[in-house]
Parts: sequence; C-alpha cells; structure tokens
Amino acid sequence: MPPLTLQPRDDAKLLADRLALSAATTRGAHLATAGFADWLAERGRANAFRVDRIPFARLDGWLFHDITGNLEHRSGRFFTVEGLHVTERGAPHGDGPHAEWHQPIIKQPEVGILGILGKEFDGVLHFLMQAKMEPGNPNLLQLSPTVQATRSNYTKVHQGADVKYLEHFVGPGRGRVVADVLQSEHGSWFFHKSNRNMIVLTDDDVPLLDDFCWLTLGQIAELLHQDNVVNMDSRTVLSCLPVPETAAGALLSDAQLLSWITGERSRHDVHAERVPLAGLPSWRRDEMTVEHEEGRYFKVVAVAVQAGNREVSGWTQPLFEPVGLGVTAFLTRTFDGFPHVLVHARVEGGFLDTVELGPTVQYTPGNHAHLPAKERPSFLDTVLAAPADRIRYEAVHSEEGGRFLNAESRYLLVDADEHDIPLDPPAGYAWVTPDQLTWLVRHGHYLNVQARTLLACLNAAAANAR
Repeated sequence: MPPLTLQPRDDAKLLADRLALSAATTRGAHLATAGFADWLAERGRANAFRVDRIPFARLDGWLFHDITGNLEHRSGRFFTVEGLHVTERGAPHGDGPHAEWHQPIIKQPEVGILGILGKEFDGVLHFLMQAKMEPGNPNLLQLSPTVQATRSNYTKVHQGADVKYLEHFVGPGRGRVVADVLQSEHGSWFFHKSNRNMIVLTDDDVPLLDDFCWLTLGQIAELLHQDNVVNMDSRTVLSCLPVPETAAGALLSDAQLLSWITGERSRHDVHAERVPLAGLPSWRRDEMTVEHEEGRYFKVVAVAVQAGNREVSGWTQPLFEPVGLGVTAFLTRTFDGFPHVLVHARVEGGFLDTVELGPTVQYTPGNHAHLPAKERPSFLDTVLAAPADRIRYEAVHSEEGGRFLNAESRYLLVDADEHDIPLDPPAGYAWVTPDQLTWLVRHGHYLNVQARTLLACLNAAAANAR
C-alpha cells in the first residue's frame, strides 16, 4: 500500500483573492462580453435545433402505465411522471390557503453532476461555460455549466456520445475541488431530487471544444443581468462559490439561524406520498396534456426534439409547463449598516427535509389572483407594487430546461422599509445576511433552487455595482 501524503489546508484567503479578482475583471482573455451575444448566436446557427409539441401517443419509448397511469420510459430509466398527495398538519396555515393537495410530480432517482471548471489565464480565473440546448428553454440555447449531466447521460444509458470534460469532475485525476455539495432541485416539481454541484480548478491544459467558452466571474455577472442567458444549472453552481465574507452584523447569530431553521422543520408536519397519476383528484388528461381542472399551476405536455450538438441528436420526452410568468424576489433591508434579505421557510412536497429556505416571494401571481386579499401570499403585492427606484436587480430567468417548458420567473431584489416589513417579521420568515446564505449553501438542502439563483444574482448585483 503506498504511503499516505498529507495535503496542505486550503489557503482560503488566496482563493478568496483569486475569486475577487475574477469577479472584478470584465474583460476576458478569450471572449469579450460585448461579443458574447454574437458567439451564442453563431453556436445556434452551427447546430440544428427544433422542438415541437406532440400528442402523448407520439412519444417514442414513453407510455402511460396500464394500472397506475404513470408516464414512464420503457427502459425503466430516466424519470417517471407520477402523482403526489401532500398533507400538512400541525403548523399554522400562514404559508398559503391549502394544507392538502394533489399534483403530478417527477420522480428521477439519480444524482446528476453540475460542474464548472476554472483555470487561470493572464493571472485571472476564468470558468469554462457551455452553450447548451435544452428543449424547455424559451430561446433554446443558454449558458450552462461545463458539465451538466444526469447519471443516465454519463453512464450512456441512451447510447449517446461521451459527456465532454467529465474527467475533470470524476475519478482521481481531477483538479482542486473548491465546492462539492448536494443541492435540491425544484421541490414543487421533483420528488427528492438532488444534483451534485461542483466547482473544480485546474492547471492542466484544457482543449477548447466547440460550444464552450472561457469567461471571468465579472463577465458572468454581467450576463446575469440579461434575460434568459445564464441557465438555472449555472446559477445554482455559481451560488456555491466560496466568495469572501464582506460583513458581519447579522440580526441572528449563526447558531440562532440554525435553531430557527430546525424549529421551522419541526413545526411543519408534512406527509408526501407518491400515488398513481391515473385518477389524480382535480387533474385531467387528454391526448395533449395533463392539466389542473381550473387551468392553473402547470401542465404535463410532450415534445419531439432535434439537437445537433447533444449526446443524442433526436428524442421525445414529457415536460412540465407552468401556467404564467412567476415572480421570485428577496425583499431587502439594511440594519445598522449591514444588508439583510428576508427568507421564507418554504414547504414543498418534493423536499427531502420538509422545509428549505426560499425567497421572500416565490409565486405565479395568476395562480392566486382569484383569492381575496387576506388569502393572497404574504408580500406578493408588496413586490408587484414596488416602484422602479426600489428595485436593485431584475431579470427574467428560466428554470431547468431539460424538464420544464417555458418556465420563467422575474427574479428581483427589492428594497423594503419598516412599513413593508418590520424588524420582527411574521412566523416562517427571518432576516439573514448574504454572508449567512453563502455559509448555508456550502451544505446541502438548506437553500432551495430559487434562493440559490437569487444568491448568485446578489453576487452579480454587487459585482455590477463595483
């Protein structure tokens, strides 16, 4: 057995300085930000992309099970669309009008890899990003991580091509790992789904393949201010960057914050049970959709896809399609000179641990427009009515395009005051600092995917202000 070699402790200060320099650099060594749109458009022209809605009967390899009605692949792999029955007991019902509901849910029992590779050029860290087509993206092609692959992808269940750059994230030969954490996917649409979020730095020569580009953190921050450019998988990985702490002064100590989270998880008695999709109460199925009888929330639809640069060039699959544009926002306040954001302890049926911290507001307004004012979600109207001079950040971002069709939300950071939210917020909400979010995101299943996007946007807003 070879002798063990002791490894030096990470030099956190050196890494923080390297990340800060990358965030402050908006002129990349390989591609100017001003030229990015042309580069992305050129990659779109270089490949054939097409997505068509189709009836369920035209799905190739997918079928509704004769007994359960679940939509599944004949191989038994990939994912299934099933029913979910959620009941919440014992907690005050201040989080919404419904303590019990049924819905379709995606069951995908595998952990994918979302990985971004970093390397220095001219003394500045750059990150290898990919122009990746996803069938559900509104504009099809968006900026994705270096590697964005399910286990089915990289074990080649579909008999497709190798996943490019995968060797930097698996096996003994990879570079320096600066982030590696399991994070949840959308708890409203996935059941107990996690992905491995990774950031790896290398000194090796890395060939630049078609559809990939090197960008600094400063350039990526600029692109995060544009609509539907940086995809969800990139945003969640970027939120895991060990960015340097910039302030103390939190209203809650770290121990108090963890205690509050534990208390929220304890007071919500949530039971989520997978049930057959067939006969799911309040949901109906026809040849083109599975949808709610009131036309709200989302639909299950089917598409046929052509993508010249993917591991498989053509396929069919189901997708979830939300009804309406979402609104996702952190309300922000400053206490004694220290910025805070208002987090919400959210219950979503697919979470592994009952509650994760979400944004202040995470709703599709149209789903609640019929409700009387006292039953509408807390703070939604505050965000919708916010004047322009209170909005610190705003962009439309789409959610995961591999499973969701045209799933878009307005992501916002909105300044609030005592009139909007008091120092002591309602039950289920807490004031935390961005540094505390950065600390929590180093551990899995504390921040939901929407909160992680907003954390990446907070960092982008700070970089843009410098």
